[in-house]
Amino acid sequence: MPRSAASLALALTLLSATALRAQQKDVFDRVEHGYAVSDAGVKIHYASLGKGPLVVMIHGFPDFWYSWRHQMAALSASFQVVAIDQRGYNLSDKPKGVEAYDMRLLVGDVAAVIRHLGRDKATIVGHDWGGMVAWQFAMTQPAMTERLIVLNLPHPRGLVRELQTNQEQIRNSEYARTFQRGTPADPAVFFGQPMTPQTLSGWVKDVAARRRYVEAFERSDFDAMLNYYKANYPKASGPDLPPMSDLPKVKAPVLMFHGLGDRALHANGLSGTWDWVEQDLTLVTVPGASHFVQQDAADLVTSTMTWWLAMRK
Repeated sequence: MPRSAASLALALTLLSATALRAQQKDVFDRVEHGYAVSDAGVKIHYASLGKGPLVVMIHGFPDFWYSWRHQMAALSASFQVVAIDQRGYNLSDKPKGVEAYDMRLLVGDVAAVIRHLGRDKATIVGHDWGGMVAWQFAMTQPAMTERLIVLNLPHPRGLVRELQTNQEQIRNSEYARTFQRGTPADPAVFFGQPMTPQTLSGWVKDVAARRRYVEAFERSDFDAMLNYYKANYPKASGPDLPPMSDLPKVKAPVLMFHGLGDRALHANGLSGTWDWVEQDLTLVTVPGASHFVQQDAADLVTSTMTWWLAMRK
C-alpha cells in the first residue's frame, strides 16, 4: 500500500476509534429511558439506544444497565439495544421478600420488556446473574430468543457439575453461602466489608463510571441483591448437591465470553456446553480479564459481538 494510502487508512482508523470512545463516554446521556410492567405490576426500567433488531442486555451483581455502555455505543449503529435494570436495582421496582426474586419472575421481567417494545423476539445478552436469567430465558422461551450471548456464567449444568466435583469452585462459592445466610446489616457480608454504595462500586475501574455506580446503588435495595442468591443459588455443594436434569437444550445460536481471571466462576464449568445447545456455539476465553469481562476487555467483547451478530443477520 502506498504511504499516503496507509497514512489515510491509519488516520481513518484513529478517527473511528476516537469517535467510538466519544460515543461511549456519552451513552449515559444519549439513551432513552422507559419502563415495562411485569407480573404483579413490577416496573422494570430500561435504557434504549439505536434502531433495528432488538438486543436486550441483562446485568448481574452488583451492577446496573450502564455496565453495557461500551457495547451499546457500537451495537446501536445496527440494533435497538435495550439494557435493563433488574428488579431491585437502580430505577426498577424493588419488591420485598425472597420469593419476589425467583428465577421464573426474573425471566418474566425480560419477556415483559420485549412485549412492551412491541417485539416478539430478541437477542438476549446476560452477564453473571443476568447470564443465568439469559440461559433460563433461552431454555423456557425459545420462540422469543433469536440469539443468545452469555458472559462469565457457565451453563447451569456446567455450574452445578463443578459445584458437585470441583473443590476450587466449591471454595470460590463460599461468598454465595455468606450472601444466603447474611443480611446487608452484617459488617463483613460483602467479601469482608459492609454493603454500601461505595464498597459495591469498588470493582469499577473507571473513576467517572464509578460515580454513576455509587448513585445507582444509592437507589438500589441491598436485600434484593442478596435475595437473588437466597432464591436461586444452589443451597449445597459436593455430593449433597443433586444433579441438574430435565433442562431443554438451547435452540438459539450461542456466543459465550469468559474472563479467565474470574475468581467466582471456574472456567472448567464451560466444558460440555456444546452438549446442551442445538446450534453453533462460539466460545471466547479472555486471559487477564476478570469476572466483568464486558468492561475489562471491552474492545474485544464489543468487536466480537458486532462480528457475530452481523454474521447472523
